[in-house]
Amino acid sequence: MRTSSVSRKTLETDILVELNLDGSGKTDIETGIGFLNHMLTLFGFHGNFDLKIKCVGDLDVDSHHTAEDIGLALGQAFKEALGDKKGIDRYGTMFLPMDEALARVSVDISGRPYLVYNVNFNNQKLGQIATEDFKEFFKGFTNNCLSTIHLQVLYGENDHHKIEAVFKGFGRALKAASRITSDYLQSTKGVI
Repeated sequence: MRTSSVSRKTLETDILVELNLDGSGKTDIETGIGFLNHMLTLFGFHGNFDLKIKCVGDLDVDSHHTAEDIGLALGQAFKEALGDKKGIDRYGTMFLPMDEALARVSVDISGRPYLVYNVNFNNQKLGQIATEDFKEFFKGFTNNCLSTIHLQVLYGENDHHKIEAVFKGFGRALKAASRITSDYLQSTKGVI
């Protein structure tokens, strides 16, 4: 089974992530930030990942530490659940529309962390989360999953629709990239 459990405790956050890559999209998300709960639920559902995230963070300060540290812990959980990566397809791309917004998400589970983030917002906050903290979430994930991730909103007006398209597309692109499609490692170098 491709599963993992990650605990991360700092002076700013206390996080538990449980992940099953080959699940059915069941989620149990409690971050203390309603909008982030919503996005992570969509991510798990569209990736068919069974995902449990519990976080107690310093929300009296702001949403930054919670968003960033959940990204770190979730990226680590993905890396651990992928194991030796033998047989995974490695690459995944999804164009995902959400009403007037269209997002493109591309993933390479490469062993090399690199994030390209082209998502612009009209507002500074969505619910209780600063929109700039979504980038921190994805940076944390990228650096700990050791993957190359390109996120771009091609167009859109409504900030909720834009970031929802990104999270849904991210789930679907990761599902494609982590899917086992062979019995060998997808690299001419012999290592990912």
